[in-house]
Amino acid sequence: MNRPRVLVSISMHPHALARLQEGAEVDVLPWDAPVETLLPRLGGYDGMIVYVPRLDAAMLDAARRLKSIACHACPPEMAATAAARGIAVAVTPTLYETVADMTLALMFAAARNVARADAAIRRGEWGGAVDLKVRYSGLDVFAKTLGILGLGRIGTIVAHRVQGFDMRLLYHDLARKPALEQTLHVAYRPLPQLLAESDILVVLTPLNDSTRGLLGEAELRMMKRDAILVNTARAAIIDREALIRALSERWIAAAGLDVHHTEPPRPDDPLLTLDNVVVAPHLGGSTKACDMALVEATLRALGV
Repeated sequence: MNRPRVLVSISMHPHALARLQEGAEVDVLPWDAPVETLLPRLGGYDGMIVYVPRLDAAMLDAARRLKSIACHACPPEMAATAAARGIAVAVTPTLYETVADMTLALMFAAARNVARADAAIRRGEWGGAVDLKVRYSGLDVFAKTLGILGLGRIGTIVAHRVQGFDMRLLYHDLARKPALEQTLHVAYRPLPQLLAESDILVVLTPLNDSTRGLLGEAELRMMKRDAILVNTARAAIIDREALIRALSERWIAAAGLDVHHTEPPRPDDPLLTLDNVVVAPHLGGSTKACDMALVEATLRALGV
């Protein structure tokens, strides 16, 4: 019996990839491979594990024998398009929890100078006249005001997570969410007030026409000078040049960034030269458990 063929076009944990290879013939292509490279090959696959925003009707039409698509998150319109062609769609059930964890990881790392202190110790700078506790003394997180820009699935989980830190919770979204305001003890604020009141601002809103460039120079200047900005959504929500100036001129204290305007960023990216920025390579949904869930769903859908 011929084994099914699966296209993997995401960054995948090696254990998850090995599990997939136990049951299928696997081709791995870069997630940003040109469409003209992908299209001629799509007809040979029974399953795909992909970044769904790249898929469109033309690509699905080219994938004539496709039975399964697995992705970290699938927009409803994409699921409907696939379902109309009889293609099973699987998503990672814990993705939003995982991204929420990464949001908090960056919040703490930026507040407590974790990356900078780690690097200093590795350089042998701890000792003698060098007091790293003074140099990297950070900011408390507990009892501070947390602003959540985008109280969707991830924002809601973040609000749940921080309940034990006695934080004052504020949010801004396109629409008020009275039920969540009651259950999470989170208060709505217009965007300017959210920016002005937040000690820590986490950006969790989707990227669309209304949010692209939502935080520009005027907005970043509204923030407290000792505020921390964390972005695990999409880089384009924040104006790049304004962010560089805000951090280099200390309009805000620090930032934790998991998303970048160019991925990977260029080695000469000014953000990489700043000591008040913690960066990660878009790790929000990248865990072994998330990737294993996609693999197991794919193998089930293909009858393996």
